[in-house]
Amino acid sequence: MAAGAYGVPQCRMRFFLWGAGPMEEIIVGHGNEPCELHTTVLLGDVISDLPEVANDADQDEMPYGNAPRTVFQKFIRLKRHDIFGYMGTKKNDPLKSVLYDHRPLQLNQDDYERVCHVPKVKGANFRNLPGVLVGPDNVVRLDPSVKRALCTSGKPLVLDNAKTSNFCGLLTLSFTHVAVYKQVPDYAIKFEAGRSSKPFGRLGMDDIVATVVTRAEPHNQVILHLDQDRVLSVRENARLQGFPDCYKLHGPIKERYMQVGNAVSFSVSIPLGYCLAKAIQGASSTTPLTLPFQFPDCLGQLKSARQESELDSKHSF
Repeated sequence: MAAGAYGVPQCRMRFFLWGAGPMEEIIVGHGNEPCELHTTVLLGDVISDLPEVANDADQDEMPYGNAPRTVFQKFIRLKRHDIFGYMGTKKNDPLKSVLYDHRPLQLNQDDYERVCHVPKVKGANFRNLPGVLVGPDNVVRLDPSVKRALCTSGKPLVLDNAKTSNFCGLLTLSFTHVAVYKQVPDYAIKFEAGRSSKPFGRLGMDDIVATVVTRAEPHNQVILHLDQDRVLSVRENARLQGFPDCYKLHGPIKERYMQVGNAVSFSVSIPLGYCLAKAIQGASSTTPLTLPFQFPDCLGQLKSARQESELDSKHSF
């Protein structure tokens, strides 16, 4: 099952295997029947309403700061009662809308400086950093014409050993000499034999992501925000998985990324659970199933339910 077929901008492909008793009749309901697809949901549809945060942001809760801009954002902000009305009550929902877990993994100073040098355009990556050449074979190489900076003593700041391989030169500011880390790390150049453009890659708002993973380091994946010098936050990753904003994660920041990355996409779990419940009830059939609560149709259903509730309350007086 592809998560992107269920309303999220992610190409996450997962295989689910269910077993049945030897006496059970197995009904295969899928085939080549034509189906009507919804409009593709893109990254901007999912995260463009979230407030700007810095690389070192550490707030677990904050206000949204603005209204939802897309249909998806209206859905993802629904309160727990509106999504799981049959499981809980309104008294369990917070009185005010609170945004949880919108904080990124804080990059170390080296990586943060590299990220700040990556242009804020879709598809930019470590190849856009100074001193990088891309050959006709699509292999990355360092520009040999770029001279190695020297210390005031005249000796190279970068020595040929592993312990100092992260240093690149001397940055002269007025009368002060400051050692800076190499903008282009060796692992980025060597990754996939120099043919990868993933390290320190920026996403575009009209993109979809490959797969939300458990790590947020930008060393070998495209996970940089388009307009901000940081990786995608825990909440942004959770939205890519389809988790409503009412889901609050716990634990250290790296564990939260792992919780989101290891999970089955929320938008995929709903049809899986619904089909399993139908099978348990013996209500399966060969006809396609229509989910009772599915994005984006659920917003219309919710509006109708609220209107009916308001009419009922008026008639009760």
